[in-house]
Amino acid sequence: MSKQGLPRRGPAVGSSARRTEGPEKLSGRALYLDDHDIPGCLFGVTVRSEIPRGRIKNIVFDPAFPWSECVVATARDVPTNVVALIEDDQPLLADGVVRHALEPIALIAHESRARAYEALRFVRVEYEELPPVLTIEDSLARREILYGSDNVFKRYVIRRGDVDKGLRESHVVVEGEYRVPHQEQAYIENNAMAAWWKDGALTVTGSLQCPYYVHKAMKRLFGLADGQVRVIQTTTGGGFGGKEEYPNMIGGHAAVLARKAGRPVKIVYDRAEDMAATTKRHPAVVRHKTGLSRDGRLLAQDIQVVMDGGAYVTLSPVVLSRGAIHAAGPYECPNVRVDASVLATNTPPNGAFRGFGAPQTLFAAELHWEKIAQKTGWDPLELRRKNAFREGSVTATGQVLKESVGARDVLERAVKKSGYVKKRSAYERWNRDPKKPCWKGIGLALVQHGGGFTGSGEVHLASRAAVSIDREGLVRVLAASTEIGQGTNTMFSQIAADALGVPREWVEVETPDTAKVPDSGPTVASRTCMVVGGLLRRAALDLRAALAAAAGGSCPKTRGGLQRAAARLCAGNKEKRFEARYEPPPGVRWDDTTYSGDAYAVYSYAAVAADLEVDKTSFEVRVKKITTAQDIGRAINPLLAEGQVTGGVAQAVGWALYENVVMKNGRMANPQLTNYIIPTALDTPPMDVTLVEKPFSGGPFGAKGVGELPIDVPAPAIAAAIKQATGVLIPELPLLPETIHRHL
Repeated sequence: MSKQGLPRRGPAVGSSARRTEGPEKLSGRALYLDDHDIPGCLFGVTVRSEIPRGRIKNIVFDPAFPWSECVVATARDVPTNVVALIEDDQPLLADGVVRHALEPIALIAHESRARAYEALRFVRVEYEELPPVLTIEDSLARREILYGSDNVFKRYVIRRGDVDKGLRESHVVVEGEYRVPHQEQAYIENNAMAAWWKDGALTVTGSLQCPYYVHKAMKRLFGLADGQVRVIQTTTGGGFGGKEEYPNMIGGHAAVLARKAGRPVKIVYDRAEDMAATTKRHPAVVRHKTGLSRDGRLLAQDIQVVMDGGAYVTLSPVVLSRGAIHAAGPYECPNVRVDASVLATNTPPNGAFRGFGAPQTLFAAELHWEKIAQKTGWDPLELRRKNAFREGSVTATGQVLKESVGARDVLERAVKKSGYVKKRSAYERWNRDPKKPCWKGIGLALVQHGGGFTGSGEVHLASRAAVSIDREGLVRVLAASTEIGQGTNTMFSQIAADALGVPREWVEVETPDTAKVPDSGPTVASRTCMVVGGLLRRAALDLRAALAAAAGGSCPKTRGGLQRAAARLCAGNKEKRFEARYEPPPGVRWDDTTYSGDAYAVYSYAAVAADLEVDKTSFEVRVKKITTAQDIGRAINPLLAEGQVTGGVAQAVGWALYENVVMKNGRMANPQLTNYIIPTALDTPPMDVTLVEKPFSGGPFGAKGVGELPIDVPAPAIAAAIKQATGVLIPELPLLPETIHRHL
């Protein structure tokens, strides 16, 4: 054991081992779905709604096209017309009504992909149009009832203390409203799935994050048993949440066509269709009313969160949940009230995106400190220092933070390494000179991010992961967690190797395939390393003990010794498997009814100082440097962890400054990477990344989550820096040049 009471790591954990799949991807040998030549495969395309809301009167197939060459499917061909997820409100194919532009209405498959796309021009859908609800404001006004009695998909209420009393007793009360927009995931590989049937069983494969989500959805669509559905992940070119639930839809489309055709069907979206039709980050409006004492300590926070869910529920309840829990920021306050809701509109459904609701509410929480500082004259850094979490702090849900609380550590590291205090003073002097060609600013932000599913979510998932060994001594990691560019396979092999006490090269990671691996839950929510990695460590320790017994007392250290012990352990079996099931950490309590208690087993923490310039003529922003410190527990692979940080920061810079989803009549008007701008290598600023290790006893070798944390924090820091540079607080994203000009 280490001095912190954690298991000692071996040579693998803590090393920057090379990515196991890196050489294949770098050399171009990696095969994505569209690289696979499936014998007899047809190519599928989708007929989509051209209006945001209405009734389908007729679908007309122009006889000028030779339809005998095609396979066509409509809602009549779907046995159970629902995309199974949280609620059963979304059909696989629209049946009688459409609730958003680009909603799937029919499917066409052809041997030629080009001819399949050509066929779309010969389909006409006749509608009775209905008045659409396209914005949060329209939905709140209930101009049309789309869902239930009030257009609310889900609502959460968090209460701590007496907020009204706290506000009355406050020395100062500051109010603010903050708005954040859609964001497109912009993964490298578009959505792509294929399906085929054999002897009444269905196989679905493709670019996805959550094999068992697709497995559940296919069972529901076709009324199949567990063993009649197999889901296999192919090499996946990024996900960022956009391939969490959407493969249920496109995989279902491929399966319906394949069932009717009696042949395999592959559906691969082009970029425009992928951007326009699939899920995005939820837009949100967040209002704060904050009371502080005479010395700048928080006394009360009254927070309202409203998100735009789009036309169907999808994952909105869990996105809203995380947003609500993070809305108060990483600060202790005795009186907190959070009222959060997600509304229905006639726009394409919104879903998972890295951060999962937290970036929306944390942007508001952090920028609100700047408004408080502006109104009171207090220093924003000192305000954060006075109120930031420490061990023993109590969160808005009543959770006592008992260990691994790095909020103040990351704040001070970022402040010191960025030269924040000196630069802030220097930039104030610079900005007073009217002859300077630009304004300069440096901004700060501090955030927390819970690891794993919220509250009792991990208990309900009951995730399982395993390791196996065959008679030849080959060790395999068996988990449904997917490699989508974040380094999962490398990290899993490091954890298993050190738990077993063998070299990492002796461990392989099985392809996520529901016929081979147990359900370890979805690859989301910063849970892969902390939760699934923890299960794998436990399973590997059980294997190690069994090998030691088979070897006569200690685990073999040589390849030959391992093979002999494995042969004895497996006996007449092909392999021996050791499986671990999720168990909540001791003392963790959560009440779903009151939405109170231990929302997460632990939080990770991050701070960013953003150093930038604003051109006085063009109002363009140039971020000169991002300095960040991130508490992720113990880094299993420091290089991969830093890669997660730099990638998340780059995405957040895009959300803050460049990415602008333009919606017209309920659909994205700029679904191309030529006019939806994401940061290139030239736009991504230099970054100074510090990993702060505050080990968590419940994580494998002390590790916590890292995947989502980095995207939470840069946007409010950039907005704060623009506020110092220009003197104007702009409470909305993206901070385009025209936005800055308008506010000035």
